[in-house]
Amino acid sequence: MYACKKLDKKRLKKKNGEKMALLEKEILEKINSPFIVSLAYAYETKSHLCLVMTLMNGGDLKFHIYNIGEKGLEMKRVIFYSAQISCGLLHLHSIKILYRDMKPENVLLDDNGNCRLSDLGLAVKVKEGKPITNRAGTNGYMAPELLKDENYSYPADWFSMGCTIYEMIAGHTPFKDPKDKNKDEVKRRTLEEEVVFNHPNFTPDAKDICKLLLAKKPEQRLGSRTNDDDPRKHQFFKSINFQRLEAGMVDPPFEPDPSVVYAKDVADIADFSEVKGVEFDEKDAKFFKRFATGAVPVSWQKEIIDTGLFNELNDPNRESTGKYMSGGERKSGVCSII
Repeated sequence: MYACKKLDKKRLKKKNGEKMALLEKEILEKINSPFIVSLAYAYETKSHLCLVMTLMNGGDLKFHIYNIGEKGLEMKRVIFYSAQISCGLLHLHSIKILYRDMKPENVLLDDNGNCRLSDLGLAVKVKEGKPITNRAGTNGYMAPELLKDENYSYPADWFSMGCTIYEMIAGHTPFKDPKDKNKDEVKRRTLEEEVVFNHPNFTPDAKDICKLLLAKKPEQRLGSRTNDDDPRKHQFFKSINFQRLEAGMVDPPFEPDPSVVYAKDVADIADFSEVKGVEFDEKDAKFFKRFATGAVPVSWQKEIIDTGLFNELNDPNRESTGKYMSGGERKSGVCSII
């Protein structure tokens, strides 16, 4: 079972979103992490561009924070999810990708309760010597340097991470009063005020990691102070064995109930009206062809190489009718390549 993200071609053209859509697809191809949704296939229909990705049935963290029991999550879940999120962000940064949209709504749970980063529509490639200046992100999670329209880079993701940890504990973002709907006030607080820890569930370690991640100046922010400043070394994560976590050997503290739908009533989501007055030309056809390339993600390529299948398939002496196992066949006895 997979999830399919469908992008309306006409809507994409009308909003000049082609470049962003192609970038998301190209970034997903590069990703090889258990803490980020994986791309399995990319194709097109007459009306849509489609990304076939990891199915995450457990809902997003925002739903769990606000819609199940009291607002906020218990600390062992906060630590576990934050550890997995940190691994996901570090993987993106290692391949020179800035996420730019770190927030609970974009963190999804799978059937077992592990989480993955999703929705890389705002992600951008970091190029040496080329500063990033255009503002992108979600109000309440954007770092001060973005709000001031300054150059920014990886530290911006760690600031958003601090907002996310705070929200998981307190049930609201650090610079937003739950009753306040004024965006300008959130911006002012982010730029001028220090974070306040009024919620009783904040432990000393939780307060400290939030303070360090929410530092106003990028160079003073956890994850950015030195070249090897790894947030995973903070005392907040003292209960996490990251080697075991990255190997998938740590049991999640919460397992979603398969009989529960962890989402708001889908009837509340209105269908988009049909986009009119948009016609496609030869340039659009070339773009659609670049997008619909099938399956070329790094994780798939790695499996083909690690299993020896690549060498066997390219052996000039092999019989053309030979049968070879993929990872899926080794695990389930079902999937094979002939």
